[in-house]
Amino acid sequence: MKAVICKTLGGPETLVVEDIPALKAGPGQIVIDVKAAGVNFPDLLIMQGKYQFKAPLPFSPGAEASGIVKSLGEGVTGFKPGDAVIAHMIWGAFAQEAVIEAKNATCMPAGMDFNVAAGFTVTYATSYHGLKDRAKLKKGETLLVLGAAGGVGLAAVELGKLMGARVIAAASSDGKLATCKRFGADVLINYETQDLREAIRAATDGRGVDVVYDPVGGKYSEPALRSLKWKGRHLVVGFAAGDIPKIPLNLALLKGCSIVGVFWGGFSRNEPKKDVANIAQLAAWIVEGKLKPMVSTTYPLARAGDALADLAARRVQGKAVLVV
Repeated sequence: MKAVICKTLGGPETLVVEDIPALKAGPGQIVIDVKAAGVNFPDLLIMQGKYQFKAPLPFSPGAEASGIVKSLGEGVTGFKPGDAVIAHMIWGAFAQEAVIEAKNATCMPAGMDFNVAAGFTVTYATSYHGLKDRAKLKKGETLLVLGAAGGVGLAAVELGKLMGARVIAAASSDGKLATCKRFGADVLINYETQDLREAIRAATDGRGVDVVYDPVGGKYSEPALRSLKWKGRHLVVGFAAGDIPKIPLNLALLKGCSIVGVFWGGFSRNEPKKDVANIAQLAAWIVEGKLKPMVSTTYPLARAGDALADLAARRVQGKAVLVV
């Protein structure tokens, strides 16, 4: 079977497509015939050796997939060959086959598209875990989303509206903000042309926001944190800007606010039952039409490097997916 292989640490240009032996399921695992695989920023970090987990070289990147169950390992129940499933992993999805832990798979609801199914787990599960489990976002609160047109950002905009929040979307171009508007954002801020803190103050009549969803980091984190209300929550999701900000901790004291880490991968491993329940809820909302994940671009498996390069250059709105 064909797989995208990372043999040396580096960027998207280092990837090659090779034939490798068919996979076998170990105890507690399933093998799926991959139909589509989502492309995510952590894939780049893992390839560069900069992520929390180090992949053994050579390996196939890719953290989420949709496909058909091919075989079951010892002790696996709840699935059978031929079942359509949504699956997540740390790496291994950029291939015609993937082996995954059965606990990290969910049956696809009838009528769900394979491309949508492959592209929502990392983004929507991260955002839902952040807003529901970590921020405990309440109806009527104000949510600020940084990097709002990216994968997790757009998911946070859509989920924030579904959960009853007033959503302020902040992004780097008017084109990206137009996408945020289509997904329900109430207020739009271009932080390349506007002063972020002043724009937030104007949008909230000086009251500030209840929750900041921050997958960007860099120079935008501190002004966003300074814009929190008393007892606000700043969700630390990632650092797409490249720089990890150094926050003056006296701000947390003065505002009585919380700086809260959102690490969906750790949540899915430590609390798998809650994670599966979250994913099942998200899938149900998608089938019901309450959520409409945006797959903006698809690529064939052989162009995985191009997909990752476009993601790194911030040319992707919503989600990019490899069609296998």
